[in-house]
Amino acid sequence: MDPSGLGSASPAVMEKNGTDAFPLTMNSSVKQETICIFGTGDYGRSLGFKMLQCGFSVVFGSRNPRMTSILPSGADVLSYSEAAQKSDIIIVAIHRDHYDFLTELIEVLDGKILVDISNNLKINQYPESNAEYLAQLVPGAHVVKAFNTISAWALQSGALDASRQVFVCGNDSEAKQRVMDIARTLGLTPLDQGSLMAAKEIENYPLQLFPMWRFPFYLSAALCVFFFVYCVIRDVIYPYVNEKKDNTFLMAVTIPNRIFPVTALILLALVYLPGVIAAILQLYRGTKYHRFPDWLDHWMLCRKQLGLVALGFACLHVLYTLVIPIRYYVRWRIRNATVKQAISKKEDPFSTSTAWLNDSYIALGILGFFLFVLLGITSLPSVSNKVNWREFRFVQSKLGYLTLILCTAHTLVYGGKKFLSPSVLKWYLPSAYILALIIPCTVLVIKFILIMPCIDRTLTRIRQGWERSSKYSKSALNGKTYMK
Repeated sequence: MDPSGLGSASPAVMEKNGTDAFPLTMNSSVKQETICIFGTGDYGRSLGFKMLQCGFSVVFGSRNPRMTSILPSGADVLSYSEAAQKSDIIIVAIHRDHYDFLTELIEVLDGKILVDISNNLKINQYPESNAEYLAQLVPGAHVVKAFNTISAWALQSGALDASRQVFVCGNDSEAKQRVMDIARTLGLTPLDQGSLMAAKEIENYPLQLFPMWRFPFYLSAALCVFFFVYCVIRDVIYPYVNEKKDNTFLMAVTIPNRIFPVTALILLALVYLPGVIAAILQLYRGTKYHRFPDWLDHWMLCRKQLGLVALGFACLHVLYTLVIPIRYYVRWRIRNATVKQAISKKEDPFSTSTAWLNDSYIALGILGFFLFVLLGITSLPSVSNKVNWREFRFVQSKLGYLTLILCTAHTLVYGGKKFLSPSVLKWYLPSAYILALIIPCTVLVIKFILIMPCIDRTLTRIRQGWERSSKYSKSALNGKTYMK
């Protein structure tokens, strides 16, 4: 069984690849302490392999010690009672449903450290966390919650193949520190989450499916659906109704290549809109010591994910644009235009203004996409950890706004001379890119107002701790509000 609930390998794979994946040679000349593992399922075996590799002495506790042939050589397999006497640190790699047998070992487990690594099948499955339930069953033991965010597969493949963070919580600081030392020895990164009350949140964490990505995904999906329907009405239904012209083929490449840049631009603007709203709230309240609304808090926490999703749509736009010259429709139009010019013996005069607009459109797009990619790269942990806070803020804020300006200008120039021409309206509906400019232009205009010296000076003072006499600052002084 896999108490972590995060995936595991089959016993056959473990038996076949166990010794190859984890050489049992000790990494240090000094042998580490003995660790007891209750449970011989996939997770218990994976953890045992890893601990043996890192120099620990491992003893397994099993209800059937003789039926454990696939365990690593070098590890002793005993009954639960005998194994518990071999070590004062016991990892409980068993599902909560099978904790009852531990009540028979209360005397043996008294004063020992029990490390609960279990997860549940759904969020908030029980009133209390598994670790708290374990502490109730064995009140004399020091229960620590750890290792439940690391999957059996990650332990088999190596910690670098998955997240290395291990959330740890417990009421006994010494017991918690010993478990964190073990995690460091295994090449993991322990994070102290406080008392055992945090165990429920830690157990819910692996069950959450992209918690910070849901809002960006739902929003981008809604934008794509809206603009797809909008473009189909303008470019497919309208020509069919008025001219009986079949333009359904545009739904394969042309319409998506209009949706992707529009969605990318709006999402990029939404990355910076919450910061603008927060600044307005701070100016209005005259203090920074007041909580933002929950929706704004969540929005600000999702800005990185919004930016990365926007970058994904921008990359799709680039790819779709690159295939334009090889499309049948484009080649057909070029051939027809050439033939018509040859028959009429006329050629289109060169327009310098049109050339300027076209080249400016392309140049702004290239520069905007380059900075877009730079923002995405610097948001990666491996890169952001190499720069200090001021450098990171410069890239994400200053260069971020420059990216928004370039991408907005790229879209404005795309419209060219026909940007506000009535001829582009179809059923009084403007082009999709005009709708896409509403939020970016709004953000840039408000940001321009906020950076004006008279306003920026006041906002800077507020963010440095200055407060204007108001109901918000008074309530903050009375302890009714909190700094955000």
